[in-house]
Amino acid sequence: MSTLAPEPVPATEAPHPLDPLTVTELAAAVTVLKADTRITEDARFWGVALDEDHARRAVPGDPRRARAVVICPSAHIAYEVALELGDKPQSTAWRELDVRSPGCSSEEARQAAAMCRADPRFREALALRGIHDVSLVMVDPESIGGFEPPEYPGRRLTWGSVWHRTSEDDNGYARPVQGVVPIIDMESMEILHIEDHGIVPLSEESGTFGAGVVPERTGLKPLEVVQPDGPSFTVTGQRLDWQGWSVRVGFSHREGLVLHDLTFDAAGKGPRQVIRRAAVNEMYVPYFDTASTQYRKNFFDWGEYGAGPLTNSLALGCDCLGVIQYFDAAVLGGDGVPRLIPNAVCVHEEDDGILWKHHDGRTGRTEVRRSRRLIISAFATVANYDYGFYWSLYQDGSVMLEIKMTGILSATGVTEDEETPYARRVAPNVAVTNHQHFFAVRLDMAVDGTDNRLVEVTAEPEPDPDLNPYGNAARTVLRPILNEAEGARSTDPSRALHWRVESTEARNRMGEPTAYRVHLENTAVLPVREDSVCARRAPFVARQLWATAYDPDRRFVAGEYPNQAEPGADGVHKWQEENRSLDGTDLVLWATIGSHHFPRPEEWPVMPVAKARLRLEPDGFFDRNPALDVPAPVSCHTPKQPSSATPTDHCCG
Repeated sequence: MSTLAPEPVPATEAPHPLDPLTVTELAAAVTVLKADTRITEDARFWGVALDEDHARRAVPGDPRRARAVVICPSAHIAYEVALELGDKPQSTAWRELDVRSPGCSSEEARQAAAMCRADPRFREALALRGIHDVSLVMVDPESIGGFEPPEYPGRRLTWGSVWHRTSEDDNGYARPVQGVVPIIDMESMEILHIEDHGIVPLSEESGTFGAGVVPERTGLKPLEVVQPDGPSFTVTGQRLDWQGWSVRVGFSHREGLVLHDLTFDAAGKGPRQVIRRAAVNEMYVPYFDTASTQYRKNFFDWGEYGAGPLTNSLALGCDCLGVIQYFDAAVLGGDGVPRLIPNAVCVHEEDDGILWKHHDGRTGRTEVRRSRRLIISAFATVANYDYGFYWSLYQDGSVMLEIKMTGILSATGVTEDEETPYARRVAPNVAVTNHQHFFAVRLDMAVDGTDNRLVEVTAEPEPDPDLNPYGNAARTVLRPILNEAEGARSTDPSRALHWRVESTEARNRMGEPTAYRVHLENTAVLPVREDSVCARRAPFVARQLWATAYDPDRRFVAGEYPNQAEPGADGVHKWQEENRSLDGTDLVLWATIGSHHFPRPEEWPVMPVAKARLRLEPDGFFDRNPALDVPAPVSCHTPKQPSSATPTDHCCG
């Protein structure tokens, strides 16, 4: 295993406009903001993001632009600030925000937890439960959207989930402190009041895991990934080139890993556009329990916390195998201090089994090719849960997003005789509530250019008995989605429903529009009442696909600022009402991957990876299989042999 250094951009060449913001640029942005008299001494920051729309229109020499979000607690206000970076950084526009709108930074969360541990009322509640060393108490400030106490109008609030460790190395998430709920003012950093719903015994079973704690199994032999000639991809700055694919690796405060400008060049005929931008745009996690420490749980993990600062620094040999290319990422802390996340994004190749194969039973000849994929990945940790985002590019022109869910389940404390209709026991005095994970994936499509349309495809039985005398005829029915009012779509496996993104300009050799097909493998829907907070806060999860015309100001599926927003006041479901044309336009898809989580004891105390996937496949984009030219593996021979012959060691398949 080894790592590569990217080929540097020549010193005379400016960074690409879509490159992620640097530590230097983030520091310059903070300097500009702090110099303005509107910014108070106690200012907190919720990220600085590249103005990508401007970046796409910029010409060489143009200064880069960004947007910053600043919270001024003592002034009870927040700002969204447009910035111009470059030789003379400056602010160019200011917009006042409701102080409750921005999300919570990790620095704010740590400050709130420390404040709780110092509060005498909180200490007293812990002492009643036999907890006296408050240094071992964990408090996670949780978003409170939809459940704000009416006695605290207009205040920026969270509520605290409380956990207890028996030692510094203990897994605190295995010992929930049930019944104690501090309501926290995040501006004044004080506990407004503490709900106490009664004492539940703490679990006495250790939930600690890891090296040196659990005896390791034996008999596992080394498995090494060896690439003696190096990888097949090349890296120039933030650009990757591999097997016809070209893509730029980006990064943002809100979404973390971002891919820009995906193009494919088949057989050296020139690059063709596929996707302008792809990212996991939002993650919504609702819980389905009425318990005192559970009923409020419904989180916009990106819109209320942000994927960028929660991104892990990846380790060679653990997170990625083979010859690795890493990309670092710069993020801004809530305290206004920029920091670099080393190895935030990993790039590597993997063998992916059989790409295509046929054995001729008459001649005994076998042709087989092995598939290889390029994986661009990042991991983010949101308190107890860990999420991996793996974008894979394939030699046949396909793209797959695989989301890996692992980490520690969010548990609740229960008594031994307590009924748990909405949760499942995983350990003594510990249960885990049924919940879901929704991942909204934003795909700014560009299939052979930005003039695209969406077409829904289904399999329908032929209704005309004269045309269907045997009853087995089924048509492929194409339904163009021509405007935004029709752009909210749902899956239907019974009709093999899927979608095509077609070019309205380009045609293949059969005269059909070139296109890419969209598949969703995980399509859970909310099992709650329509008047519930969950359903009202996240209307986008009601459909598996939304289609809109591109708008630079409509960047996030649940709206720009979902934290403590009026449920359903903004988001893709509202944008549909404008009913703009989707025929031959710059088309943006918002795909919703939904995974229902029925907890299992086998997922405790740490959860084996569960996966959710989205796949895009060329559908008439090429005239024939674009992977015909993939060479046979050097270890694979295809001798002629009788079909009844005994297979040999050297024949792949």
